[in-house]
Amino acid sequence: MPRLYELITGPLLWLSFGIFFVGLTFRVVRYFQGLDWQLDRVAYRAHPGLGLKGALRSIVHWLVPFWSEGWRAKPLYTLIFFIFHVGLVLTPLFLLGHAVMFKERWGVNLPTLSMGLADVLTIAVMITAVCIASRRLGLPEVRIVTTCYDFLLLLLSVAPFVTGFLAVHQATHYQLWLYSHILSGELLLIAIPSTKLFHVVGFFLSRGQIGADFGIKRGYKGKGFAW
Repeated sequence: MPRLYELITGPLLWLSFGIFFVGLTFRVVRYFQGLDWQLDRVAYRAHPGLGLKGALRSIVHWLVPFWSEGWRAKPLYTLIFFIFHVGLVLTPLFLLGHAVMFKERWGVNLPTLSMGLADVLTIAVMITAVCIASRRLGLPEVRIVTTCYDFLLLLLSVAPFVTGFLAVHQATHYQLWLYSHILSGELLLIAIPSTKLFHVVGFFLSRGQIGADFGIKRGYKGKGFAW
């Protein structure tokens, strides 16, 4: 078992991070290469200041609950959505166990959450994941665009939280849950660049592009607009 632990927290972890970062970099570069100011009818290069201002405004408005009209239209779902994603991001980044592993492996010191807060966030992720799945099944307008693929990605996103919670709090089968936790986390890292989970980065790209579009088209007051 120690050899398996060394394998999944050593070479496999490095491989997972490598695929994650290289894959994200590739997708981001491809996204920017796909921008066409003539096709999109947005003068990106001619008005970078207006574009940047509009992009930042759009991103910030959608990062704050209930700031944008889209969030205010469905307040309950907005609350569930934000709780789910806050827990999904904060818990793995600042979990004490992860910080210890990073310290042991690479000498990196990370800030940590208290165990109590980590448990609260983990439970919140699991509960809100059930709510999101129920919404996909219960609302006809959402169910019609939902496939098994969407549920698989939701399950993949939550699996590290369920297995990690059981590893910490389950008295029996600790190693089973621990290894399942590590492997499911690595699988999640590998899946992010090549699946819909890319929206963890794609959100900022798409919201930034939309914001830049509005910022440039509505903010420019001069003559001779560059098309």
